[in-house]
Amino acid sequence: MPAVGVMTSAFVDGAELMANACGAPDYPFAVIEHPISSATDAELLERAGEIVRQAEELVLAAASQNPP
Repeated sequence: MPAVGVMTSAFVDGAELMANACGAPDYPFAVIEHPISSATDAELLERAGEIVRQAEELVLAAASQNPP
């Protein structure tokens, strides 16, 4: 089952450090604008749409590199 890591822009550095520490320095993940706690419902809906687009791109890219 494909999976995509998702985080806000404030946590990109930490995610990159963790990926490096786990031996996956080029691990791709989806990123949305920080913060989300103060975002309006409309802003959250827009960000969710962006995450879906990014996740689709990441899953399709992984599938093309690792065909069944």
